[in-house]
Amino acid sequence: VQLQASGGGLVQPGGSLRLSCAASGFTLADYAIGWFRQAPGKEREGVLCISKNHRSTYYADSVKGRFTISRDNAKNTVYLQMNSLKPEDTAVYYCAAPRTRWSPVCPEPDEYNYWGQGTLVTVSS
Repeated sequence: VQLQASGGGLVQPGGSLRLSCAASGFTLADYAIGWFRQAPGKEREGVLCISKNHRSTYYADSVKGRFTISRDNAKNTVYLQMNSLKPEDTAVYYCAAPRTRWSPVCPEPDEYNYWGQGTLVTVSS
């Protein structure tokens, strides 16, 4: 199981970015996929999850109304669309998958087992 996050970069406050999580070695369509982030000096926190049935679960209230998650199973990829970015969104963003396949719901944030390399998002003017 391999996951690779990409799409990070430097963006001004109020801007947008779309992150991608590409999967290899397993069928992404069978799994819920979550996005997490870790800001400098802080613990990792859950951001959003999308279930195999395309239902979204927000782990972080701070991103509601600004971030959305989607998946393209044909491309084995999950996306995190981030709008109205704020400096406090600056972090390394990771995607992850749980060990449990075929679950119709998103797992709790501490139930993820497979992690990809992160991608850095910096929100600054």
